[in-house]
Amino acid sequence: MSVRFEGYAAVWDRVDRAGDVFRAGAFAEAQVVPLLCQHRGGAVGVIETIGEDARGLRVGGRVDAPALAAAVWAGALAGLSVGYRPLAVARGRARELIRVQLVEVSLVAVPMQPAARIDTAEDLRVFQEENV
Repeated sequence: MSVRFEGYAAVWDRVDRAGDVFRAGAFAEAQVVPLLCQHRGGAVGVIETIGEDARGLRVGGRVDAPALAAAVWAGALAGLSVGYRPLAVARGRARELIRVQLVEVSLVAVPMQPAARIDTAEDLRVFQEENV
């Protein structure tokens, strides 16, 4: 089983559980990065699209690891998170991340930023069966 998904890996102007807040433009130079699970191990699929929009960092990808794909499809693994290196930071009530180097996107059970979630998923077996 493989699952294609889309969602937000980061959302602008919302303080996360660590006290950080991403600002629009923070990922302006983002390139396609590995898709991990819980920020550990090897790739579990691929990020196919990545870019900023008015809400945050939107990503689209495919989960190839069968057990993880099933968990994403069932909604049991619906959080997204980013691994990054801060390049430009401002201090205020929260640490404002102005510019970062994106290192990876992870599927997570509990995202650091509660609004960072998968919002659509499709089982690729259905698509493949329809096109046979």
